[in-house]
Amino acid sequence: MPKMTFIERDGTRREVDAPVGLSVLEIAHKHDVDIEGACEGSLACSTCHVIVDAAWFKKLEGATEDEEDMLDLAFGLTQTSRLGCQIVMNTDLDGLVVKLPAATRNVQG
Repeated sequence: MPKMTFIERDGTRREVDAPVGLSVLEIAHKHDVDIEGACEGSLACSTCHVIVDAAWFKKLEGATEDEEDMLDLAFGLTQTSRLGCQIVMNTDLDGLVVKLPAATRNVQG
């Protein structure tokens, strides 16, 4: 089974099983990683904002315009920011590393 690593707010690295077909948000919730996901993946908030490791960012499909709009509301936006609900695990992403931002902002679109 593919794996992925979450870097938590305190810098702790946590490697978890990452089933193919689940989003990073779903994987986080499955393993009790502290990502809110207030809108439950419906692209109506930015509370599942993650910062993708630069080496992995280029392997992801591009963000949609709707995702970009929600990211504009995210706290601590970076060049490699994405919404966890929009990154769906596949075998090419085995080893994916994402960092949780320092804080989240629940501003619904």
